[in-house]
Amino acid sequence: MDWSALDRGRAAWALLGLVLAVSLLLVFYSFVGTFVFGLFLYYATRPVYRRLKRHIYPPSLAAAVSIFVLALPALLLLVYVVLIALQEVSSFTSAENADLGPLEPYVTPYFDLSSEFQNPQELLNDPNNLSLLEGGTRQLLDSVGFIGNGLFHLFIMLALAFYLLRDGPRLSRWVRNRFADDRGVFEQYARAVDTDFASVFFGNILNAIMTGLIGAIAYTLLNEVAPGTPVPYPTLLGLLTGVASLIPVVGMKLVYLPVTGYLVYSGLPELDNLWFVAVFFAVSFVVVDSIPDFLLRPYVSGRNLHIGMVMFAYIFGPLLFGWYGIFLGPIVLVLAYNFASLVLPELLAGEEMTPYAVDPGAMTAQSLEERTTTEPLTDDPTGEGPAGGASADGTD
Repeated sequence: MDWSALDRGRAAWALLGLVLAVSLLLVFYSFVGTFVFGLFLYYATRPVYRRLKRHIYPPSLAAAVSIFVLALPALLLLVYVVLIALQEVSSFTSAENADLGPLEPYVTPYFDLSSEFQNPQELLNDPNNLSLLEGGTRQLLDSVGFIGNGLFHLFIMLALAFYLLRDGPRLSRWVRNRFADDRGVFEQYARAVDTDFASVFFGNILNAIMTGLIGAIAYTLLNEVAPGTPVPYPTLLGLLTGVASLIPVVGMKLVYLPVTGYLVYSGLPELDNLWFVAVFFAVSFVVVDSIPDFLLRPYVSGRNLHIGMVMFAYIFGPLLFGWYGIFLGPIVLVLAYNFASLVLPELLAGEEMTPYAVDPGAMTAQSLEERTTTEPLTDDPTGEGPAGGASADGTD
């Protein structure tokens, strides 16, 4: 055997593999925010997709309904509310000469764009919606490049979520057959990661987004009946309640309780607005606080991660990575935590873990065929999951 030729061949393949790996990492780095948001959309719509595909065939149609009928309208509403909130942040900083500190570089580039969007409160005062039409047309002409770039990233997010929903079982089986080992370490790791991703993305972050949207809409409508001093910056206040819901125990009470005190103080000394303060507190406690928590709490319960670690992931993620850090921070936490708890002890034990892809003889021919054709990676009979794993969303 010509070992020199064999070594040259292996070196050439290794070099090609390195080039491809670097290229893939470069693509992921360039679109990291888009990819992690697409992963969030997958986990947020997976419980709905699992129910729909029992009644809608083929699976592609069930995935499309989950994405375009449910996720896309909610996503567009979220973008609109965020832009209005940025408009209110711009007004607040201009009126109060406030310094946003480390957040300023992230939000100021969007102030000009957000100023072109019509505030819902102004829409309620404009029954003919003429200003909306004029503002929308002007914004469309002035921001074609930004909108085109946003639509491109939106397409990638939705396409990624769609294919993960439709082809998740096939992908999980392929990954399992390539990387699973005879000690079951990879399977345990994949299951734990999938469980925690479902808890973090579907439970915590979706709860925060829904709470923010409900708060923004509720406080904007409350301003229509507010006497005297209205709710300050209602859309921004609503989004802040959503962000605060990520904080354990106290959560959004850190936002609406001080605002309640401010409304009481603003009505002194006549106290002629006490009825509105009572309405504001009731809406905050029941509609904004209790209802989202009651509806999504079953999906958050049973998580494996310490709530303090998750909170710090939400805090440090955006500070380190930018806006998408609220998704990427928990991803890094989940991967690192489960690696330390499941994989690291096996590595330290020094016992050999033989990959099935390297040594198929470690399995019987029958079991190998079952893994390839029939056996899902998850405990759930639907076999969902990008890398497999038992569902933590409590839907099956």
